[in-house]
Amino acid sequence: MKNTNTFFEKVFEIVKKIPYGRVTSYGAIAEYLGIRSSARMVGWAMNISHSSKKNVPAHRVVNRNGMLTGKHHFGGPDVMQQLLESEGITIVDEKIVDFNKYFWNPLKEITEV
Repeated sequence: MKNTNTFFEKVFEIVKKIPYGRVTSYGAIAEYLGIRSSARMVGWAMNISHSSKKNVPAHRVVNRNGMLTGKHHFGGPDVMQQLLESEGITIVDEKIVDFNKYFWNPLKEITEV
């Protein structure tokens, strides 16, 4: 289980770097960590981030198509959408409008190794 905790901590650190008004995907985080097939584990990390004492902006992590797939983990059906909209991101039918405009790719944006 220690490896899972370490993986989750790495995920949290990446998510904390997502700038205000930007989003990324579970898969982009997994790819940055060198485990491209672990997008689902990134999702699990986002699910438990809500109970973490650390400030993890999990609302900025969506699926590869910009869908708010994790919205049911925010304490209400519209909380994730409200958080993103408060950052200037438009959502229609639970999907980010102009997703590519807001997409933050950790492989390109994080320069430290």
